[in-house]
Amino acid sequence: MTSKGRERRHPGRDRRAHEVPGRPGRERIQGEPPRVAVVGGGIAGLAAAVPLAERGVAVTVFERENGLGGRLAGWPVRLGDGSRATMSRGFHAFFRQYYNLRALLRRTDPGLHALVGLPDYPLRHSGGGEDGFARVPRTPPLSALGFVARSPSFGWRDLTRMDARAALPLLDVAVPEVYRTLDGVSAEEFLAAIRFPRAARHLAFEVFSRSFFADPSRLSAAELVLMFHIYFLGSGEGLLFDVPREPFPQALWEPLGRHLAALGADVRTATAVEEVRPTGAGGYEVRTAGRIERYDAVVLAMDVKGLRRVVAACDDLGDERWREDIAGLRTAPPFLVTRLWLDRPVRPQRPGFLGTSGYGDLDNVSVPDRWEGEAHRWALRTGGSVVELHAYAVDPARERSGVEERLVEQLHTVYEETRGARAVDVRHEWRDDCPLFELGGYTSRPGVRTADPRLLVAGDMVRTGLPVALMERAATSGFLAANALLEQWGLRGETLWTVPERGRSILMRTLARLGRAPA
Repeated sequence: MTSKGRERRHPGRDRRAHEVPGRPGRERIQGEPPRVAVVGGGIAGLAAAVPLAERGVAVTVFERENGLGGRLAGWPVRLGDGSRATMSRGFHAFFRQYYNLRALLRRTDPGLHALVGLPDYPLRHSGGGEDGFARVPRTPPLSALGFVARSPSFGWRDLTRMDARAALPLLDVAVPEVYRTLDGVSAEEFLAAIRFPRAARHLAFEVFSRSFFADPSRLSAAELVLMFHIYFLGSGEGLLFDVPREPFPQALWEPLGRHLAALGADVRTATAVEEVRPTGAGGYEVRTAGRIERYDAVVLAMDVKGLRRVVAACDDLGDERWREDIAGLRTAPPFLVTRLWLDRPVRPQRPGFLGTSGYGDLDNVSVPDRWEGEAHRWALRTGGSVVELHAYAVDPARERSGVEERLVEQLHTVYEETRGARAVDVRHEWRDDCPLFELGGYTSRPGVRTADPRLLVAGDMVRTGLPVALMERAATSGFLAANALLEQWGLRGETLWTVPERGRSILMRTLARLGRAPA
């Protein structure tokens, strides 16, 4: 599939963005429309459902929670002062190279006015110093050189001490080749092998490894290296990002739900799928509480736990090897999101988002009232502030209340003005449903297609064959699942975009080959 793509100017910033054209076909289904069940209403499920519904396919979206959005959902809470607010699973950055996710959001917001850019991605370490990316050139290799020139934790002397030959493959990352060479190596081992300076490890761990909610000793180095390519060495978009102007449901998912409904799709929230079973006639039966319905095709767009549960419920779903691989999928360690509504503001110079290193469990601090309308209105009305904390990859054996207390104490260390603040309300949200990309697990992760052409899988754990990760992998896999079905029915496919699928220049690719050559 990727061989049919090409690099050309993307209608954005990076002129080397990679295009994967959708297959040509009819714009709309003719005659009786096929029926498709999309199980899961997160990013992957919505990305699968929208192009199908736009081409006249009869789509039903099943979502077990009360609202759409999956792991980016939100829900209403009543605070201690009686006001209403939206709680979520925490901060998410919408990077500029998330081309396919942005294409999905443009269905209801062509100008992406629901998103606003934050000025920097600062990273503070407890030993002193702060790194940032706002003033670093975006185009590789100037981005790397500019960062070294400005970074207090990664200097020219550190650069000369690195194992240049071992690090050269970073200049030319391709999928799936990167998994063949590095999937059996941990992110921690890889950084040690290239002699990445210990004082600057937070730049890789907090920016990249921690994005997967996993400890670097358990994360595949292939995922880490792919992240370097997507966000730093392969893309000209840089590490700057956007955030929603309002909470996730209001800004993103409710508009997409209305868009699907206007297209005739049936969106069923608070409806858990209990079983998906193939029928002898080539379709599928989908069972929910007290109801069984027949569909021509199914897209499984759930998280790891939901996918394992549905696949385990039917011995006839897929083939035996596929079911074993699904059963073997694992989730990352638990993570904690703490949101505090404080009775006084944090200092005006505090950034909207701050990555942290060396502050115990605290991985980042965000101040949502800097950009989110709901939080901003609450802060204006009360004279206070809204602050959110993240702790990733928490040891499951640890006592949770102690982690919560220490996380807040670390906030007082980082933003000392919060020490005397009174919390109008505090919400602690624990989750453990993110996929774990452990060593050697790439080949057993599901692909979008299965042995049955009418059974597809989508999600951020899915192998796509493209240089995408995190939310963008979820969106891309959903579009790919839709394309697989659209092709079968002679309908036009969705065109996809990614960062460059190889190193950006002939020079970078040549240098990378030197690193791969035998010594």
